[in-house]
Amino acid sequence: MTVKPNETQAIHDETRQLATRAKSASRGLSIAETDVKNAVLLRAAAALRGPQGDLVVAANLRDVARAEASGLAPAMLERLRLDRARLDQVAEGVEEVASLPDPVGQVVEERRLANGLRVSRSRAPLGLIGMIYESRPNVTADAAALCIKSGNACLLRGGKEAFESNRAIAEIIRTALRAESLNEDCVALLPTTDRRATLAMIGLAGIVDLVIPRGGESLIRFVAENARVPVIQHYKGVCHVYVDGDADLAMALKIAINAKTHRPSVCNAMETLLVDRACADVFIPQVVAAMKERDVRVIGDAITQGLAEVEPATHETFDTEHLALVMGLKVVDGVSGAIAHIAVHGSNHTEAIVTEDAAKGERFVREVDASLVLINASTRFNDGHQLGLGAEIGISTTKLHAYGAMGLAELCTLKWVGRGAGQVRS
Repeated sequence: MTVKPNETQAIHDETRQLATRAKSASRGLSIAETDVKNAVLLRAAAALRGPQGDLVVAANLRDVARAEASGLAPAMLERLRLDRARLDQVAEGVEEVASLPDPVGQVVEERRLANGLRVSRSRAPLGLIGMIYESRPNVTADAAALCIKSGNACLLRGGKEAFESNRAIAEIIRTALRAESLNEDCVALLPTTDRRATLAMIGLAGIVDLVIPRGGESLIRFVAENARVPVIQHYKGVCHVYVDGDADLAMALKIAINAKTHRPSVCNAMETLLVDRACADVFIPQVVAAMKERDVRVIGDAITQGLAEVEPATHETFDTEHLALVMGLKVVDGVSGAIAHIAVHGSNHTEAIVTEDAAKGERFVREVDASLVLINASTRFNDGHQLGLGAEIGISTTKLHAYGAMGLAELCTLKWVGRGAGQVRS
């Protein structure tokens, strides 16, 4: 396809103008009173539950129909669908953000120096946050709600498959901002899904303060490799559950089933089940049978193949984020073997151990590098809502400046403040 230079320049100019307006609007939002920000969110949530929400559902039906006709993958279609029940959950998430403490101005550290100067660190908005995401239209509401509450403007670039849904949700939130006398440009949705607009957006150093890509590994790599602004990365979720020889096997079975089948298309679903050699003979036939009853394809290593009927694993099996009812299964030599496997194949997302041995559990927590490490619980808990953050804006696996589920606090920076009485430096 031939790209016209003037067309590319027009897309870049439009993106810059939209971002510049959003950045300017962020200054008013950064000093808005908590009650005003909450009023915006509650007004938006009420609209999502009311007749305007019906318009969102209708827009989503059109998006889904086009996506099905274009052959969108089942996992992506599942993320795209937004019926009335899911929209009510989106509204509930917005309401929960409104109920949370305002992070802006929170003092996290304070002390008095020998010269009498009082210094502290308090939370302050980042400014303009760019969100680039695929399929999930609920991200439009989640991102906008979290950004508004944390005093940040947001520049949103959703996927083409959810364009009408995203536009309908964004308009509801912009209307709520206007109704509370805040600048509607605090929430800006790019009017195109052209990749050239994405390139323009992630190149706006000095205007966009942070970009958060949320979607498939290829999208995140594209953003990380081309951005000129800071990026929060989350490449994939290759999450593990390790069943220790000292585990309650009934509990382990329940956790494994939940971690794999509760919602297999999301990033905190279990992709590989690791089983201690000490309990493999008993546990593997049980878990394979249970998974097959739930239509899960089980792909196992050589030892597993000798214990149950499973598909043979390849060198790619244990590095794959399936996002479907597919599961890797591997026997390891105790907690040391599990930790070693995760160190090679994990993605710093979510890891869980099932054990009745407290010392082993604490060792797993200490030695496994992941944004959330769990003892005797499903990987599905790595979620902002489940962790009490309200709707999350994403899960960071990059450690700087945030690690794990990103809620309100993670959308702020820390600002030093000094209060003196004439001190000068000698």
